Amino acid sequence: DRRARTRRHHTATHILHWALREVLGTHVKQQGSLVAPDRLRFDFSHFEAITPDQIRRIEDLVNHDVLANEPVHHFETTKDAAVELGAIAFFGEKYGDLVRVLEAGPHSVELCGGTHVGRTGDIGPTKIISESSIGSNLRRIEAITGFGPIERIRREELELAAAAERVGVPRPELLEGIDKRLAELRDLRAELKSLKAKLATGGAADLAAAAVDGVVVARVDGLARDYLRSLGVAVR
Repeated sequence: DRRARTRRHHTATHILHWALREVLGTHVKQQGSLVAPDRLRFDFSHFEAITPDQIRRIEDLVNHDVLANEPVHHFETTKDAAVELGAIAFFGEKYGDLVRVLEAGPHSVELCGGTHVGRTGDIGPTKIISESSIGSNLRRIEAITGFGPIERIRREELELAAAAERVGVPRPELLEGIDKRLAELRDLRAELKSLKAKLATGGAADLAAAAVDGVVVARVDGLARDYLRSLGVAVR
């Protein structure tokens, strides 16, 4: 249900935070988040766009911890003790002397009082769907978990099948089919350009024959500027 999906996304933000710091560096700090039933959003400090390779590495780290299905522990302790454990405080939160610590799997330790899943495996597959800039040295990641990635894969499979059908090739040969159609399109455009040029200059003899004292005055409609120029040269 919606609450279960929200818990999955909430816990996933913690593991995602750890993975971002592992791949991008310890300068990464959370600057805001949104936990919704259909997706999670995580804003963080970073000075450049994340590369596709880095995104894959982040996803791999997150999904490795998810598939390990380790327990997710909540416990209360003093703030000093939590800091000694390496707990990371979430952006915008205010903490008293007694804090609530979340251990999400073997790597993520953060201060958080929200609701979470019982084991990391409850999060399900995690897929980053977008990464963008939201300000100076601020980035935003959006991700989906649980059945979200599976639904996305199914939707993209249908789109690929429809594209392959339109190109007229089996789906495994879609890329080759697109390359072949693009090559055919380039050849047809070149042929069309040549035919238009021939058509444009084809009436040059008739126009020249109608010259009066070496001057041709005529109106020619339906020709693009380049073809009209070619016709003028041919008439001259």
